[in-house]
Amino acid sequence: MFLSLLNKKEMLKFIDLAIYMVDIDGEPTDVEKRILHKMMAELEAIKDEYTFRLTDTSENTIKFFQDSNQVVKNVVYLNLVMISMEDDLYNTSELLFLEKIQKAFDISAEKRRELISIVYAERDLKEKTIRILKN
Repeated sequence: MFLSLLNKKEMLKFIDLAIYMVDIDGEPTDVEKRILHKMMAELEAIKDEYTFRLTDTSENTIKFFQDSNQVVKNVVYLNLVMISMEDDLYNTSELLFLEKIQKAFDISAEKRRELISIVYAERDLKEKTIRILKN
């Protein structure tokens, strides 16, 4: 969501963080793979050149974003939250990874709540749409 606001380098670095997120608890699930492919579709500028190989350590990738403006950090964090919440499974490793990024990106608890509420609102809208389409 809103990944098009990132420049090409930020897009590539975001995909690295997304891969760390889905790999953090072992082999990615089919749901997590589908999410990555959906995000890659949104990243038109890089979809032909990214090979799903990590280009750097997670620490260096996080440090890369620390120098970015707050909008970029918020977009990256929002999308990582979306990934973590997509499969409906609570995962401590993902939560700890998100907390690490939240601190590194200087995202307040209030901003975190706002971003998470966006994810819930989007999920609610999708569910409502499905109900309407089926009835």
